[in-house]
Amino acid sequence: MTKKNKLLEIRTQIDAIDDQLLSLMNARAQWAQQVAAAKQSSDDNIDQQTDNNTDCNKVVFYRPEREAQILRRMMANNSGPLHNEQITRIYREIISSCLSLEEKLKIAFLGPEGTFTQAAVYKHFGHSIKSHPCETIDLVFREVAAGSAHYGIVPIENSTEGVITHTLDSFIDSSLRICGEVHLKIHQNLMCQQDNWQSVQRVYSHQQSLAQCRKWLDSHLPKVERIAVNSNAEAVRLACEDKQAAAIGGQYAADVYGLQVAQMNIEDQPNNTTRFLIIGEQKVPPSGKDKTSLLLSTRNKPGALYQLLKPLVKNDLDMTRIESRPSRSTNWEYVFFLDVIGHEEDEQLRTALSALTEEAEQVRVLGSYPEAVL
Repeated sequence: MTKKNKLLEIRTQIDAIDDQLLSLMNARAQWAQQVAAAKQSSDDNIDQQTDNNTDCNKVVFYRPEREAQILRRMMANNSGPLHNEQITRIYREIISSCLSLEEKLKIAFLGPEGTFTQAAVYKHFGHSIKSHPCETIDLVFREVAAGSAHYGIVPIENSTEGVITHTLDSFIDSSLRICGEVHLKIHQNLMCQQDNWQSVQRVYSHQQSLAQCRKWLDSHLPKVERIAVNSNAEAVRLACEDKQAAAIGGQYAADVYGLQVAQMNIEDQPNNTTRFLIIGEQKVPPSGKDKTSLLLSTRNKPGALYQLLKPLVKNDLDMTRIESRPSRSTNWEYVFFLDVIGHEEDEQLRTALSALTEEAEQVRVLGSYPEAVL
């Protein structure tokens, strides 16, 4: 067989597989439509939630625990050559497209267009949604609470620069729950209008991005003015209007605003990752691999924090994070934010929460939700 004939045979096989994939994807979409019809017609539907504002039940189409289970199953069954990260990216888009036939989700995020938070939106929910940029983290919370968006995504911590305190503070006064989390690898790029990037006079970026690229800037642009702005997307927009300026931001921002990337991956830490939270109204059932976020407050007395942690240790619970913030109600009193492995319906965590209720002044479950999948 000639090389030309061999190539033709291979392409014929690929075309046949593509036809099968198309048929199977549409079959999956048809089943998704039947799921929507079943949810809407049933009076006794397990996929319902209670609306805190109206005390009435409404159908829930987005099921974080179900999606996490699907993605984990696909990774477990994946024999390659596609990597798990590629498989999850493909399946998120398939799930997103099918879910949009049931209900097109509106997702509020910390804007403007082109931010890393918007990239996190698309990584988690896929592209078959409507993204809704908000000017502040507070506004993301308000849009979701008011029903103007189905869910919101907000940054909570960065592996290099630490916790986002504004997000923690927003939970103190909000009744919204955490429905999921997203981990996004942060790759910072230098972008500008001119080819000679060494001649720029100013660099715009969010203060956290400037901090994440501090060593690179010290080495390559030591005399250039560094100007902190509200977001990387805003930095890119400003650089589009200023030929003597550069911006630091993600590839998505460069694509949105049409700015040339001069230097890629200039972050000081190559494993730089930001964790984002999905906020909404629903209580998420167990997925099999979950995390629970708690808000605790206690009286100001010796050993108070130790007493809060005792029930977690006694019940062999793995605490992955603890942060403190001023209570904002009484001077020198604090609230504590904890993340623990497990779901609030798990027996160990239920026992610990019962003990915490007796010891703490306030115990709030901010949410139990699936751990991030890749």
